[in-house]
Amino acid sequence: MTKRFAVILAAGQGTRMKSKLYKVLHPVCGKPMVQHVVDQVSAVSVEKLVTIIGHGAEKVKSQLGNASEYALQEEQLGTAHAVIQAAPILEGEEGVTLVVCGDTPLITTETMEQLLKHHENTSAKATILTARAEDPTGYGRVVRGSEGNVEKIVEHKDANQSERLIQEINTGTYCFDNRFLFDSLKKVSNDNVQGEFYLPDVIEILKNQGEIVTAYQTSNFEETLGVNDRYALSQAEKIMQLRINKKHMLNGVTIVDSNNTYISTDAVIGQDTVVLPGTVITGNTDIAANCQIGPHTEINDCKIGERTIIRQSVAHNSNIGNDVNIGPFAHIRPDSMIHDEVKIGNFVEIKKAVFGHGSKASHLSYIGDAEVGADVNIGCGTITVNYDGKKKYLTKIEDGAFIGCNSNLIAPVTVGKGAYVAAGSTINQDVPGNALSIARARQVNKEDYADKFK
Repeated sequence: MTKRFAVILAAGQGTRMKSKLYKVLHPVCGKPMVQHVVDQVSAVSVEKLVTIIGHGAEKVKSQLGNASEYALQEEQLGTAHAVIQAAPILEGEEGVTLVVCGDTPLITTETMEQLLKHHENTSAKATILTARAEDPTGYGRVVRGSEGNVEKIVEHKDANQSERLIQEINTGTYCFDNRFLFDSLKKVSNDNVQGEFYLPDVIEILKNQGEIVTAYQTSNFEETLGVNDRYALSQAEKIMQLRINKKHMLNGVTIVDSNNTYISTDAVIGQDTVVLPGTVITGNTDIAANCQIGPHTEINDCKIGERTIIRQSVAHNSNIGNDVNIGPFAHIRPDSMIHDEVKIGNFVEIKKAVFGHGSKASHLSYIGDAEVGADVNIGCGTITVNYDGKKKYLTKIEDGAFIGCNSNLIAPVTVGKGAYVAAGSTINQDVPGNALSIARARQVNKEDYADKFK
């Protein structure tokens, strides 16, 4: 089998984005554009993947990590100049090299695989990925000969009247015979208005040598969208969003309003789960079957069990079990473990806490840095007082305990198994199992005292 290599062009700053963030790091559905490209390219089984970096080089490397090798383009002198920076890694290899721009987040593994197979089957030295544009204004036109092979690429400004009627455009993605690519790159000239070295010039060099140059036309123009400004970024976001939602719906998830539901590319959702409008699911979230998420709920990097309901709430970096009911207006903060059949009600905040099987905090409570056992009832207005201004301390509430309304549990403290804490208590000492603890001021009634204020 022919060896495959890939070069991803990610050195540009992207001045039209008008941003301090380098262009290829702008996210689409929660993932940087260049990460989308690397993930899709990696799936076509390339032996070496080289990302050309320049502006923001260290940040791009930090994002991609070991998924790629890197070559630095210190000066941005054109696309051909960018590709030749990969010569120390790829020159001399026998095989096919795929060249993709890092600002094309919508391109898919399937399209690149079809491009590669077309290239390999035609024995071409170069193959251009093309698409049909309803309005090709501004795009380079692909001019084919009588046998269907590529005669030339004509930029819009250089095209004559008949060439401007051509709707097949160059997408900027290519396959090359690797040896011919690096031989031809040495012959590319910068004799042009911009004084830059352009990759499409390789096509003309190969044609002049009598080599075969072909084109593979994708049926999906949207995949070829290059993101150069915030408007194009919003278009890519919308297309990606609908693509992700469609995948989940075809897999058995009900998404009530696909236009107002936002799901990351890495999220997993089980069958018969219902996602209601205004919901945002990000990161590596894993939601099991038969859940109800939303409306207006934010889930990030959570694992959620079956038949769980989360309404109008926020949950981050936590594990949530089966048959859990959360919300409305609850906040599950990072490092929480919510076991099965738990109820977390309205305006309850959970932070770095374990919540045992069947326990309840139905409303208006803060449970932070805590271990809550099974079948615990936490009354309205309960607070685990976990922070003394310097350090945070643990509160333990053992199985079957009952915490009355408006209680303060001053950590470190333990409420024993089956114990009761009376409403309105401030607890700063351990409560033994099965005890009743009352820690509040004695009530005093002064008869007729209010008359003094009338």
